[in-house]
Amino acid sequence: QVQLVESGGGLVQAGDSLRLSCVVSGGTFMIYAMGWFRQPPGKEREFVARISRRGGTTYADSVTGRFTISRDNAKNTMYLQMNSLRPEDTAVYYCAAGSDFVSTYFAWGQGTQVTVSS
Repeated sequence: QVQLVESGGGLVQAGDSLRLSCVVSGGTFMIYAMGWFRQPPGKEREFVARISRRGGTTYADSVTGRFTISRDNAKNTMYLQMNSLRPEDTAVYYCAAGSDFVSTYFAWGQGTQVTVSS
């Protein structure tokens, strides 16, 4: 059974940076497409970024130029480097595992809270 565990969230001020990590176990990390999603307070979950098994990346418009998704297959870990954080980035951030061939994800982490104060 594939398991995902996020870490790295916290309380920061606007303009600060954070790096989230997502460690994957129980599966073959290197063949998965991976994604980051977030759920702001009182809102629906939304897409943040995606990285294919070969490292191709896509981003939501709201984070393009500020966030960078990456992966280290040797460590079964995906990252989200978040720079120039804004209060509207406040959310629970989730990582997810999927496939390059379909847009859906089959496994999700439990989430990590990111709070950005103004």
